[in-house]
This record gives sequence, structure tokens and C-alpha cells, in this order.
Amino acid sequence: MTIRTAVIGFGTAGRVFHAPLVEAESRFTLAAVVTSSPERAAAVRERHPGAAVLPGVDELIERAGEFDLVVVGSPNETHAPLALRAIGAGLNVVIDKPVAVTAREGRQVAEAARAAGVVLSVFQNRRWDGDFLTLRALLERGELGTVHQFESAFEWWKPRVGQRRKDLAPQDAGGGILYDLGPHLIDQAVQLFGPVREVHAELDTRRPGSPSDDDSFVSLLHAGGVRSRLWMSAVAPSARPRFRVTGSEGVFVSQGLDPQEQHSKAGLRPLDQGYGVHEDGRTATVLTPDGGSRPVPLEPGEHLRFYRLLGDALTGGAPVPVDPDDPIAVLELIERAVARGNRAVS
Repeated sequence: MTIRTAVIGFGTAGRVFHAPLVEAESRFTLAAVVTSSPERAAAVRERHPGAAVLPGVDELIERAGEFDLVVVGSPNETHAPLALRAIGAGLNVVIDKPVAVTAREGRQVAEAARAAGVVLSVFQNRRWDGDFLTLRALLERGELGTVHQFESAFEWWKPRVGQRRKDLAPQDAGGGILYDLGPHLIDQAVQLFGPVREVHAELDTRRPGSPSDDDSFVSLLHAGGVRSRLWMSAVAPSARPRFRVTGSEGVFVSQGLDPQEQHSKAGLRPLDQGYGVHEDGRTATVLTPDGGSRPVPLEPGEHLRFYRLLGDALTGGAPVPVDPDDPIAVLELIERAVARGNRAVS
């Protein structure tokens, strides 16, 4: 079976992530890309000459019988409405994170998919970052003992507001850094340490003209007692460690962002040699109570595994790679963070 796939949107989500990953998985074919931008349409024809270019979602729905799967990679506020249209046309759906702008919308989409009998999953690709895979395996082996604190940061230096939709949109339309990076960082924390009973947030706006938060912090107290502290910022001249995890027997530290996104932007494809591996050969580190340390080799990142697991779900009835209920629960935590967050505007 060939899974005929249409990708809606050819911004970062469609161009950097979904289109290359769909082409790299042998059971999928990139059959169409939806974009109304002439420049992006030209880029599709250059990079993916076998894909049809459709100017709008109406044209996609009219040709629904030609496709098996729709990937929604458009702006955040369109995720739920477009997913509902695709589900209504009988198509399986992947939604780029966040699954919707509100948990209520997310539940509507999940209920519609169940009622229609179609497959629905959400692209939480950071579950397959190399540093996260490394940390998860280390925790499963119990090498840090009992974990007390999980610190996770996704930070960069962009002191001026860009022109991306997510930079210009207000928070109630899915704009701001909490809706951009929070779905990843919170999802990773919940995947590792389970349900959350308390949420604290500091949602700050630092850049002139920014309509929403761009320098935010979220603290989660998990039911099991672990405290997760999550930083996300567009105004960090020097980033914190990507992960710092404190346990009773050691501290795990890793530096720098997973390289898959930058590799894709540079023109590498997911099956190319070295894709998902840091060029400098860096390792993570475990610091031990006796003052010593040891290197921990980083696993290669593998966002492609999402589509491999999705292929198993679509062709063999296996579980979807990301159950939609997981990112809906993350949205509920984001909504709690927004409702309770302290704010500063510079």
C-alpha cells in the first residue's frame, strides 16, 4: 500500500519537517502540497517535482479521493478547522503541534476522527530528538537514581520580532513562544514524569512590538513528586543547557539543540549520512556525587520514526505514534499556565 499524502502549508512545518520525512519513508508518497504563495509553490516544484501544487484547501477537498492522508502544517489557529474538513472528507490526518489553540477544539477534532473511523495523530517530533532519546534510555536504566528535578530549555537570540505568523499572532490565536515551544517541552516532561498536579508560569514580553510572550518559564509539579522547570525564550544571548536532570545518584547535562531541523534547512535529507548527528561529536555528561563525570554518547535524532510508526498504524492497525489525547492534555496545561501566569512587559 502506498499512502498518498497531501501536506497543507509549506512554511517551516511543511518544508523543513513533513515533506522531507514523507518522501523518506518508503510507504508514503508526497502527492500534493497546498500553498497559495507563488514563491512557495515554486519551491515545491523545485524540491518535490512529483508533488502536485494546489492553491487552496478547497481544491484538496474536491480531490479527496486521490489522497489517503492529510498533514496540517498551516498556522496554529487553522489546525482544528482544517483537520475537521479533512476528517469530514474521510481522510486520515496528522496535525503539526499544537493540535489546536484550545483543548476544547482539540477534543472536537479527536471526537470527529473517532466518529469517522479515521486515523488521527499529532506531530510531537521532539519525542525523537537524539538528546531526549538518550535521556529517556538513561532514566529507564535508573542511572540517575530517583529524579528530583527536570530542567529543560529551548532558547535562542532573536531580539527583533520576525514576520512569521506565529510571531505576529496574539496568544488567543496560538501566537507567542508558549504556544510555539510549550507543546514540545511540556510533552517531553509529561512523557518522562507523568501527570501534573500544579502549574506555575511567567509569561513575559521583551521585544518591542511583540503581541505575545517571547520569554517564558513554566514550572510543573508532577504527581510523582518530580519538579519540571521549563524555559523558552527568543531573547537569550546564551542558552542554558538543553537538559539538566538531577537525581539522587547523578546529574545529566546536555548542551545544544537537536540538529535535525538545521540539517533539513541546510539541504540534508533524513536518509543522508550524518543526518541527526552533531558534527562536532559532542556527548552529554553525567556528573556523579564523588565530583567525577562521565560522557554519555548521544543517540542520533530520528524524527523519521514518527512516520515509520504512522505507516504501521495506517497499514497494519498498530497504535498511532502520538495518541491525540496526549497533546490535548498538554493544551490543558498550557491553558492553566496562561490563566495563572505572571506577566512582565518590557
